[in-house]
Amino acid sequence: MAKPRKPKNEDAKPDNSGPVVRHQKLCLSIDVDKRRIYGYSELKIVVPEIGIVGLHAENLGIESVSVDGEQTEFEYYPQSNHKDAESERRWSWVTSPSSAADAAGSTYISALERELVPNLLINCCKAFKAGSDPQEQLLGDNEVQQSSGEAKQNVRLVRVDYWVEKAEAGIYFHDAILHTDNQIRRARCWFPCIDDNSQSCCYDLEFTVAQNLVAVSTGNLLYQVLSKDDPPRKTYVYRLDVPVSARWISLVVAPFEILPDQQFGLISHMCLPINLSKLRNTVEFFHSAFSCYKDYLAIEFPFGSYKQVFIEPEMAVSSLSSGASMSVFSSQVLFDEKIIDQTIDTRIKLAFALARQWFGVYITPEAPNDEWLLDGLAGFLTDFFIKKHLGNNEARYRRYKANCAVCKADDSGATALSSAASCKDLYGTQCIGIYSKIRSWKSVAILQMLEKQMGPESFRKILQAIVNRAPDKIRSLRSLSTKEFRHFANKVGNLERPFLKEFFPRWVELCGCPLLRMGFSYNKRKNMVELAVLRGCTGGSDSIASAVNANPEPEKRDIDNGWPGMMSIRAHELDGTFDHPVLPMAGETWQLLEIQCHSKLAARRFQKPKKSSKLDGADDNGDATPALDMRSSMESPLLWMRADPEIEYLAEIHFNQPVQMWINQLEKDKDVVAQAQAIATLESLPQLSFSVVNALNNFLIDSKAFWRVRIEAAFALANTASEDTDWAGLLHLVKFYKSRRFDANIGLPKPNDFHDISEYFVLEAIPHAIAMVRAADKKSPREAVEFVLQLLKYNDNNGNPYSDVFWLAALIESVGELEFGQQSILLLSSLLKRIDRLLQFDRLMPSYNGILSVSCIRALTQIALKLLGFVPMDRVFELVKPFRDIKAVWQVRVEASRALLDLEFHCKGIDAALQLFIKYLDEETSFRGQVKLAVHAMRLCQIRGGSDLTDNIRSETLVALLRLLEGQMAFNNIFLRHHLFCILQILAGRPPTLYGVPRDHKPFHLGDAESFQEQKNIFAAFIPESKYVEPPSEAPNLSHDDLTAPETSRDVFAAPEMFTDGFSIPDPETSRDGFALPAASKDDLGAPEPTTDGFGAPEPPGGGLGDPEPSGGSLVAKEPSIGGVGAPEPPIGSFDGLTVSEPIKDSLAVLEPFKDADTVSNSHKRKLTVKIRVKSSATTSRAEGDNQTVERSQGGHLETDRGASSSVSVDAPHKNFAEVSLSNQNLEEVNSWHDLGSRMTASIGSAKLASDVDDIGKELQCTADSSKVSALPQPEDPSPSFIQDNRDAEVQKYASLQELSVPRNDINGGSSGMADSLPRGKEKEKKKDKEKKRKRDGHKGHRDNPEYLERKRLKKEKKQKEKEIAKLLNESAKVPSTELPSKTEVHGVKSATVQLRPVEPSGSNKLAITGVETARPAPSEGATSATPSGTTSATPKFRIKTKIRTLNNP
Repeated sequence: MAKPRKPKNEDAKPDNSGPVVRHQKLCLSIDVDKRRIYGYSELKIVVPEIGIVGLHAENLGIESVSVDGEQTEFEYYPQSNHKDAESERRWSWVTSPSSAADAAGSTYISALERELVPNLLINCCKAFKAGSDPQEQLLGDNEVQQSSGEAKQNVRLVRVDYWVEKAEAGIYFHDAILHTDNQIRRARCWFPCIDDNSQSCCYDLEFTVAQNLVAVSTGNLLYQVLSKDDPPRKTYVYRLDVPVSARWISLVVAPFEILPDQQFGLISHMCLPINLSKLRNTVEFFHSAFSCYKDYLAIEFPFGSYKQVFIEPEMAVSSLSSGASMSVFSSQVLFDEKIIDQTIDTRIKLAFALARQWFGVYITPEAPNDEWLLDGLAGFLTDFFIKKHLGNNEARYRRYKANCAVCKADDSGATALSSAASCKDLYGTQCIGIYSKIRSWKSVAILQMLEKQMGPESFRKILQAIVNRAPDKIRSLRSLSTKEFRHFANKVGNLERPFLKEFFPRWVELCGCPLLRMGFSYNKRKNMVELAVLRGCTGGSDSIASAVNANPEPEKRDIDNGWPGMMSIRAHELDGTFDHPVLPMAGETWQLLEIQCHSKLAARRFQKPKKSSKLDGADDNGDATPALDMRSSMESPLLWMRADPEIEYLAEIHFNQPVQMWINQLEKDKDVVAQAQAIATLESLPQLSFSVVNALNNFLIDSKAFWRVRIEAAFALANTASEDTDWAGLLHLVKFYKSRRFDANIGLPKPNDFHDISEYFVLEAIPHAIAMVRAADKKSPREAVEFVLQLLKYNDNNGNPYSDVFWLAALIESVGELEFGQQSILLLSSLLKRIDRLLQFDRLMPSYNGILSVSCIRALTQIALKLLGFVPMDRVFELVKPFRDIKAVWQVRVEASRALLDLEFHCKGIDAALQLFIKYLDEETSFRGQVKLAVHAMRLCQIRGGSDLTDNIRSETLVALLRLLEGQMAFNNIFLRHHLFCILQILAGRPPTLYGVPRDHKPFHLGDAESFQEQKNIFAAFIPESKYVEPPSEAPNLSHDDLTAPETSRDVFAAPEMFTDGFSIPDPETSRDGFALPAASKDDLGAPEPTTDGFGAPEPPGGGLGDPEPSGGSLVAKEPSIGGVGAPEPPIGSFDGLTVSEPIKDSLAVLEPFKDADTVSNSHKRKLTVKIRVKSSATTSRAEGDNQTVERSQGGHLETDRGASSSVSVDAPHKNFAEVSLSNQNLEEVNSWHDLGSRMTASIGSAKLASDVDDIGKELQCTADSSKVSALPQPEDPSPSFIQDNRDAEVQKYASLQELSVPRNDINGGSSGMADSLPRGKEKEKKKDKEKKRKRDGHKGHRDNPEYLERKRLKKEKKQKEKEIAKLLNESAKVPSTELPSKTEVHGVKSATVQLRPVEPSGSNKLAITGVETARPAPSEGATSATPSGTTSATPKFRIKTKIRTLNNP
């Protein structure tokens, strides 16, 4: 029994073969004045058998390393971002956005992979002879308790003495403040560690600072020690008893003011002295959030203390940086009692940071595929706080807007939450940028869907079970996986296994949301509603297929495009409201449902008068539309209908019902989601009636309605205002505002009074809505401009206890929305004077976060861009440029830079804007400012991509962006690095994500990649247990036989500021409330186009990298390896029915399945490729298989344009007639195929042989050219449709690549490669023999099958008949192959094998192919050919008749 167990133990060893940190101690001495950090770190590590421990360290100076108190050897390989002189030539081949995007993907991926490799190698072999007792004594109190088996492992105490060389990444100095952040893989920049989320341990922390400073760090503060130095220094000692990864260790040193929480003693709030009053006002609510989570989870806070630290926004990399038991915020979220607008956002942000302490820091994801679950649970907990303390309307409205944004963006594999291609393979970048927001919103929505299915109380019990099991001492890793959560949903939530088996794979592991289109009719006789539903998906079929292919598990492949469960339809009838869960979300896409009505119509008393009124036709035709609406509402008992009223599904629903029913829904439904849906539908009606305008106005003036929906009604009124409705919407808006804010006696605005908070928000949005009203000439009416000017002129905040800074900012931004016409342009000077006065006032007395100056700069820029031809841009530049002063408020400086980038872009194009962006990026000192500038530049690139601009980007600009991407600035700021990568992808028309970027092409990094490979080899020799992840040999989700990648990439939407909490309100259409999320376009966020080898490696320009043989000679396509790596580019042509289109310069090659045999496509570089099925004689079948040749064509380099041409690839079927199809785009070329220099453009559908045996044949691929064409026989195809028939055979996948040779054009323009490819016949003969042997092996099992024996007998008879026919053909074929005298007399196509001669030149255009030869062709001009000596080949000749009918020439 012992022997069988040994393999099991050996199999288990690799899981624990790497070093494991049990405990870490960090002691640092910090001198803020001299900006010095030095100290040591002690790690208790389980050393692997190899005796080498690999740690991560960067920007550190390693003084010494000791193991168990003895000095030891170590090797340190810091990343070198300094490039030598040779690196200047590394990007010389980058000449277009496409090649730059390829280089950016290679650079980014290689940098991320380098970060996974430990670069501090420590030799622990010398201490191996020590006994086990000293090892057990190393275990301290503050250490993860291990089992007895693990305690006997080789535990060593490793001490590293070091200093921080450059405090530029992970840890930063700013004036008298030092702070860290939790950027991905940046903890190594201030202390050596195993910087991996899978490694967690307890920490002891000691920080010695100046006496007047406070050191705040993770864990509980044990004590403080005051030294006797001169000047005295203070040491803060912290202990963290909860194991966490190195990323969650945080430190902030500053002269803080500490504000203890009044309700909970373990909570402390800290900020700089200048912000103490704001801090006190901001955090007064925080105890309610803390107790809310504590009561919901029924457990105490997992850490012994919680600290909230607020630092200046210039210092922070992001608005929130989480650490274990502490959170670091930007101080711009603080507000005093006078500020109204910032309150809601700040409270949600602080509540989300606290929720992350539970789910994300305390409970960690087990794998990268499980990160969505922890992110969603933190968002779910935050949503619970919003619902309890900010109201159910606020929570439902936010969820509705977030769902709308997700439905618009969830259309590619990048938004699949739990798949290796969208999580693990992205190295954590999926948590950066707009996709992070979409994934976060989608995660919360999925968890709320589960809560609806199992009930709130069951879902609460699941969260309690997850948190309560974490303190178990046996579980050192408090991790949670999707599989475990699915188990909880089954056991605790009582959800059935079949439902969960469909729910998680479809919602979590795939992309796409349901897209439902509904309409209904009422059957009066049955008193039933007939509901028609068409179900679709927001994600394309290609994206879903790619996500399915990325998941090899069978249960994921069986999922169709449907979703589990039933959707409810709610019918509001005369007698009440009734829910009908009748709509299945799977099965047929078209559904027709019948819903029984519970109400009945009363008899109509006015039917008789209606009949009598029919005598007067004028009454019937007076107002037809309202009469129809009244009839439709009165002829059924339905008031209105809703689909999925409780938001049980993350779905995009388009419901079609009469206008009057939408009005009823707006007026009578109390649900904010129903009201918002009704407003959106009424606003988009093509024809507006006064009843719609009155309904919107009635809702606006209703003070009991939710204020956010009232704001939407105001903007809807503005959009409905036009001359057709007599400006009713504009009049209603002005009347509503004056009734609230104007003095009726004098007709001027009253002093501000903001006591009614909801009314304040609604009135604040009215000027912006009025400014969006447009006349027929797309200009603002004069009344709208005068109204905004009047509000600016008479604004008075005296006696108001609240600040009007946001109120004024909204007024100024409304000025920027105005469009000035001939009548209103005279008022522009008055508006500019008001803006200038506010700018000067804000410079003397800065407003809250500089918001007034920001709004003024933004409005001035918008006005300048609208009057681009009338306002000199130099004056605008001079006006805005002073605000970029380094002494200006951070937000104002960034906004001025944005404005100048906008002006540069609209005046000089994207290239000039990017150059200015690079300049501003070097000048910007704050990390957040750099990120905001990069986000804005990315937005400009999206605008450029969605417009018709044809401006080119210089290669110098692209190279400068690439250098920034690999430079030190990008390494220090991972958010900036990611957005630089996204900019280069957007410029090439690709989605801004690492998802789908090929992992196999690394020719872009020469020196850097080689040095990294050498370093990786060193690590592999010393520490094979390192966590380095090899790049996959094939890009995920790309398969050349069943997937076609889209050629265009989706436009990308970017929010103006990415908050890490994920709870800013998304608005896909407008930025009404200040929460902007531009709408996603309907292009594809697809993966880059795959090439023939299946992993999308781009084809470099001619002569560039990736061209192994630039000189003459042929390159035979070798059989690819197991992973497909190393397969060279296939020739431009067709491989068994697949058309390979030659890529445009510097773009990816696209391999598309050939589906239509009658398609003719245009290209400047493609050749006409014709496939004809012919029958070979038995005497030459072997010779054709042995003597493989490659088709030739006379032409220049790949980059050379030889004039207009057309190409077509046809797999000719067996038919009894010949077909020719013509493309409408090529009529002139087809009609003039016999002209000089033109290329024949036709599609030969089939060719009938002069034989009765049509089912045995061979494909002959030839290239038809009017000047010179050579067509040679192809090797025998084992199966005409081998992609479908032999899909499971790995060798058959690349059959065409193995059997074809790649034509290589020489420098002189000829086509070389024929002679060099012939000597390889022996190699191909061996491959063919292997194929035959495989087939014979496959047929062994059929020898006893009678049907198989009968087919074999028939096959032999046909072969015998074939030999006889071939013999007759050889004797009867006497027509010689004649060459045409000159190009001017071309009436046929000269070829080595096929001759086309006109049969009836005077009549219709008919061609007869009279002979087909496979003998060695004579040498022709510009091309030579040779046949290996000793080989003989017979000449099979066939009589093929083909008719070509063209259009009559005029």
